[in-house]
Amino acid sequence: MSLERLALSRSTLDRAAHRRADPGLIDSLLDDPRTRVALFHEGETAVTDAPTVLLWPVESVLNLKTDGQQFFLGTDGDGRDYLALSVSERPAVPEGVRWASLREVGSLLDDTGAGIFTTAVALTAWHTFHTHCSNCGAATGVAQGGWVRQCPECLREHYPRTDPAVIMSIADQDDRLLLGRQASWPENRYSTLAGFVEPGESLEDAVRREVAEEAGVVVGEVQYRGSQPWPFPSSLMLGFHGRALGSEIKVDEVEIAEARWWSRDELQADIKAGTLVLPPAVSIARRLIENWYGAAIPDDPSGW
Repeated sequence: MSLERLALSRSTLDRAAHRRADPGLIDSLLDDPRTRVALFHEGETAVTDAPTVLLWPVESVLNLKTDGQQFFLGTDGDGRDYLALSVSERPAVPEGVRWASLREVGSLLDDTGAGIFTTAVALTAWHTFHTHCSNCGAATGVAQGGWVRQCPECLREHYPRTDPAVIMSIADQDDRLLLGRQASWPENRYSTLAGFVEPGESLEDAVRREVAEEAGVVVGEVQYRGSQPWPFPSSLMLGFHGRALGSEIKVDEVEIAEARWWSRDELQADIKAGTLVLPPAVSIARRLIENWYGAAIPDDPSGW
């Protein structure tokens, strides 16, 4: 089963990065009646029942209260431009429209909506937490259509941060899948192991280190499967499948409270019994599990 078309890895827009250097770009977008705007408030946007991200005509958002965050997202095949605008208050929405988070609807959105929502959430988080220059400490200003923060004192330019993290399905010699549970999770919730890549480390070595640290399992062969942005707040999840050289488990009891191996029959039986809850469909973790399992896994246990 392929990991292509991951829930948050889809987009139909051309980011048109060459246009960001135009200092009048945002103003020109707001003056163009063809521009479409996605509104955001506290990590949520308005979505239709379809669901799709509600795109507002530019004239309908000009009088809204904003918090100063506005980003050029790109252009579609018809030459229409798209803008993300963060508002300080939610405007009223039509019947059949609701405000939702990316975690709620990310796996259900069409490609355009998924790309818009994922990009805007990531940029909003970066701007929120990086308001000052890391070199001299001065307050920075927004430039290049929301894709750069510029320091007026030392003139440093700061770009959106992305933190690489590995996430992996690990199988033993009997092709059983290793899943672990963090101490803060509900008792029956399990997922694939994951962790951030350290400086000077290859992705494959990061997979082996994280699995050894968290579960005490030694991993040999590692194969890349796919990637997905995870803007909560700034990760890029790099998915792998690895082969364990042994089956003994010794969890660290810090990050991972429990871990065990599942055969395909055991996985199905535990999900049906309600004693195993997998990560949501929006996550690459779910797709890695389904890739090992060989088929889609229904969210509702009664769907088996």
